[in-house]
Amino acid sequence: MDFAELLTAMATKVRNQRDAIQTEEATKNAFVMPFISSILGYDVFNPLEVVPEFTADVGIKRGEKIDYAIMRDGEVQMLIECKKSTEPLKIEHASQLFRYFAVTNARIAVLTNGETYQFYTDLDAPNRMDEKPFLVLDLLDIDETLIPELIKLTKDVFDLDSIISAAGELKYIGQIKRTIAAQFKDPEDDWIRFFTTRVYDGAFTQKVREQFTTLVTKATKQFLNDQVNDRLKTALGASSFPIAESTAAAEAVTSRPVAEDDLDRDTELETTLEELEGYQIVKAIACSEVRPHRVVHRDAKSYFAVLLDDNNRKPIARLHFNGKRQKYLGLFDADKNETRYAIESLDEIYHHASAIREMVKAYEN
Repeated sequence: MDFAELLTAMATKVRNQRDAIQTEEATKNAFVMPFISSILGYDVFNPLEVVPEFTADVGIKRGEKIDYAIMRDGEVQMLIECKKSTEPLKIEHASQLFRYFAVTNARIAVLTNGETYQFYTDLDAPNRMDEKPFLVLDLLDIDETLIPELIKLTKDVFDLDSIISAAGELKYIGQIKRTIAAQFKDPEDDWIRFFTTRVYDGAFTQKVREQFTTLVTKATKQFLNDQVNDRLKTALGASSFPIAESTAAAEAVTSRPVAEDDLDRDTELETTLEELEGYQIVKAIACSEVRPHRVVHRDAKSYFAVLLDDNNRKPIARLHFNGKRQKYLGLFDADKNETRYAIESLDEIYHHASAIREMVKAYEN
């Protein structure tokens, strides 16, 4: 397997086993050691490469241990501190990393809970670990742009100079991307004001702020949906659509907001990003048969429906993603009988592309 496939396999392992991992030791054995071995390429059973429970006396601190030290030519190259997978990572967890970083030759420090890996170096001050990571890998949401930088950290091609030279740019790009993602999810006043003052000429009063908070949130969600949909259409080669369609169907769809207003239909429902991503995949597949605006979604307590023309009598698919472990894709036959197919990842929806298209064709005929 190539590096990207190894990462995907590691992510699947974490996703499948995370509910069973309750302790720090279990996290190390199930997630961190396999990561060091299969992803970084070091032999966890060779003390010349990986030293568990690494000890280095630090000032008045005696006998403190760091979870793993990655060795290269007899020198400490990388320090790894682990926390249990059920615990979100905080900078307070890195206290030992800070101390050890200053007294070893390590230029790379890693804080992890087996799901997220935060990589640190000393950009701000020599031999002093930065307070913010230059690279963050989330195995449950892998950023593919980071893969080339991760490869530089592996045993076979370890390139410290290249890593450090790229770390400054990575650090700030990563922080900017995470800040943008946070604003899309829960926008702050400055974010709301930034967009409001560019489209609204009046004073930015409390009433205006409340009004535009909703508008900016909806606009950003719609923008993300549009971007994802465009990329999926390009990937599937769905660049042309049937021109003929009934006027009644068009009026039924265009007489109401389609993409984002559905999220507000039932305040008890929580539409997840994973459901929206699954919807975009189904929609992109269906777009080879009909125009995109005719494929809409409707969330329910037990499933997430994808419909043609916002019509309950024209179901295209159902996403059963509410279970903690197993996901299912529901597809329909000519008599509207649903069959559920177990899927491990959203990519597996593409395996059922023919059935999705046939369902849409049946409604059109």
